[in-house]
Amino acid sequence: MSSDKLLIGVDYGTDSVRTVLINASTGQELTSSVAYYPRWKKGLFCKADINQWRQHPLDYIESLTSAVQEMWKQVGPEQASKVVGIGVDTTGSTPVAVDRHGTPLALLDHFVDNPNAMFVLWRDHTSIKEAEEINELCRNWQVDYTKYEGGIYSSEWFWAKILHVLREDQDVYKAAYSWVEHCDWIPFLLTGGKNVHQMKRSRCAAGHKALWHSEFGGLPPNHFFVTLDPLLDGLRGRLFDETYTSDQAAGHLCHEWADKLGLHTDVIVAVGAFDAHMGAVGGEIQPYYLSKVMGTSTCDMLVAPASEVGDTVVRGICGQVDGSVIPGMLGLEAGQSAFGDVYAWFKELIAWPITNIIGVSKLLSEEHKSAIIEEALEKIIPELSSAAEAIDPAASSVIALDWLNGRRTPDANQNLKGVIAGLGLGSDAPKIFRALVEATCYGARTIVDRFQEEGIEIRGIIGLGGVAKKSPFVMQTMANVLNRPIKIAKSEQTCALGASMFAATAAGLYTNIDSAKNAMGSGFDHEYTPDPSLTELYDRLYKKYYALGRAVEKLEL
Repeated sequence: MSSDKLLIGVDYGTDSVRTVLINASTGQELTSSVAYYPRWKKGLFCKADINQWRQHPLDYIESLTSAVQEMWKQVGPEQASKVVGIGVDTTGSTPVAVDRHGTPLALLDHFVDNPNAMFVLWRDHTSIKEAEEINELCRNWQVDYTKYEGGIYSSEWFWAKILHVLREDQDVYKAAYSWVEHCDWIPFLLTGGKNVHQMKRSRCAAGHKALWHSEFGGLPPNHFFVTLDPLLDGLRGRLFDETYTSDQAAGHLCHEWADKLGLHTDVIVAVGAFDAHMGAVGGEIQPYYLSKVMGTSTCDMLVAPASEVGDTVVRGICGQVDGSVIPGMLGLEAGQSAFGDVYAWFKELIAWPITNIIGVSKLLSEEHKSAIIEEALEKIIPELSSAAEAIDPAASSVIALDWLNGRRTPDANQNLKGVIAGLGLGSDAPKIFRALVEATCYGARTIVDRFQEEGIEIRGIIGLGGVAKKSPFVMQTMANVLNRPIKIAKSEQTCALGASMFAATAAGLYTNIDSAKNAMGSGFDHEYTPDPSLTELYDRLYKKYYALGRAVEKLEL
């Protein structure tokens, strides 16, 4: 292979899009760029009090353009001629209503400011009622279509969100020809797609979130959806039958996007997938190693040969799908609905007086107020981490549940709420913060326990993502709670790196994703090992967490 062939990995996160420029033969990162979604940053189209989180497609379009153009400023536009492939990952399930041409309705004049015509972000939980109805129908249908999605359908997923929007908005119901995932739409957009029926749908998204499985002949039949709600009548026929793994090409970059991105139309665009699935590949996932992508939430990926898993169907996870992570392997997904979001919530909580008192002070100039607030906000989490780390875990009575955004795994339940218990007059901010960190680590342990209870071996843990790279306190606590070593992937952009590995394979530079992973992987740069003096203590504290959780579920807060 020529050493000057380059790839672009595109990682659409919750707040921003990240692009990386990767050497195809070595995996070396030449440069990267981050562009934040302007409308999302302003809080437009979202209502936190009802868990409505929507993103405008223009945020995705504009941010991708600016991020790629920024890379050429850093390395020179001549590098663009060496790009041979683009890989894309996104959050999910993040669907949107589209017309017959595959255009999101929010890009049409009539719907430009309608949140229901926008992408329904993964963290949107407005469809809890609809998810419960899907679960009830599946439990009483001749086939349980949630079988390969952990046995419980979540309000974070495709069909629940669609049904909620259709019930809420007659205009969208009438205009929506079909629905597409974010990870399917971006490759379709980049390749100039004009017919939604020609869109290549991700095996990853369809299998884990849309009730698709080869055993069922694809999606459930139309009769199932009509029984759920007549509003869904006919939609199945306007969706898809076939699905594609991300080592396959969605097509070539179209002229319009080649011009926007400063590239050429020979560039191959790979089929898209969810961020954590590609992140696991970028982090060099191995069979039976739980790869934890830790950001605002977590997505925990595991791959295993289908021949070894056999007829085992793991209860209460986010699905097991052939080829969803690595083609030819069974991909199993779990995760926590809030991880970094738990820490961010606490930061915002204790920052309220900073922003709302200093911000209106008449004793300081606007310049000084802004500088003080900015400095304080930057230091809150590092200072809390330092103080919390010094606390003896046996000395604090505070214990918390990490369900601030519901529970994803095990046994999805988005009605659940977070709890902080054991508070006393000596419970200061560092003690509460430590309890929240421990809670997220206990949540991680419930996932490990569920896999093992269901007969799936866990041979090791791989840590990926922002929290894994930036918070030694969190990672050491997790190693202690899990009583397992945790290897940390060297790359800070494992999702985008994984996307570039799939682009390399789709472009024909490698025969399969394992070859691309072996050649382009950047390895590991740290390992956290359990502190033997704390593991027994954390076993006891974990039992308290578990008991608190069961009690809270019975209360139905």
